[in-house]
Amino acid sequence: MKTFSDQLGTLHRFENTPKRIVSLVPSQTELLYDLGLEDAIVGITKFCVHPVHFKATKQIIGGTKQVKFDKIRALHPDIIIANKEENTLEMVEELSAICPVWVTNVITLEDNFQMIADFGQLFNKRTEAQKWMDKINFTFQDFQNFIKDKPVKKVAYFIWANPYMVAGKETFINELLKLNHYKNIYEQKGRYPEIELKKIRMEGDPDLVFLSSEPFPFKDEHAFEIGRFTQQAKTIFVDGEYFSWHGSRLGKAFEYFKKLHQKL
Repeated sequence: MKTFSDQLGTLHRFENTPKRIVSLVPSQTELLYDLGLEDAIVGITKFCVHPVHFKATKQIIGGTKQVKFDKIRALHPDIIIANKEENTLEMVEELSAICPVWVTNVITLEDNFQMIADFGQLFNKRTEAQKWMDKINFTFQDFQNFIKDKPVKKVAYFIWANPYMVAGKETFINELLKLNHYKNIYEQKGRYPEIELKKIRMEGDPDLVFLSSEPFPFKDEHAFEIGRFTQQAKTIFVDGEYFSWHGSRLGKAFEYFKKLHQKL
């Protein structure tokens, strides 16, 4: 019997390495795949879009906020992978009656490395986990050299419209903004606060406005509307996967950030 602790401090005991995995988090589905666990993954959400072929080969068990408990139960999983931000406490509690629910909590880069290391231990994929941590650390060190002389710019990172919502403090998005020398003007307003566009200049007047590709499909009309309330902010559509997905996605994110800076 082996005992492991997830990122909420919950203890889990397993007699054997879990062989049947249900993943409720798109970014962590990608990580599990990249760790060589494709055959062990039996259920995913409809938002788990990487790798693409999973939509045809894995059982879809609903979304990240609303799952089909009967479908999950029928898969006889050994473990369910969830995330504190992506999934609800009520969902986790109900799923715990089926099998152990491993909950991650990733806000910082260090949290991300810990999650990868945990999966390496939990699923007996230590070598693969170390390779991904080394790859991410290498690209991060390279990016730090790239970014060190870049000036800090004020930014507002929008995630939703009607009502308008932004990324705030204690979020992985905010952490990656800081690594990019972007000062989040809404860093002190909560995790994902609803904001009033007419107050954007008073609350920080950003140099840049980022409109994320997810979870809301922003259009040109949103960019125009937001832009009218700033002094001279440049509005950019950004790939939300690189700013909000933790796990192995970071292995590609820093190269994306380089190109974004060069474009600006």
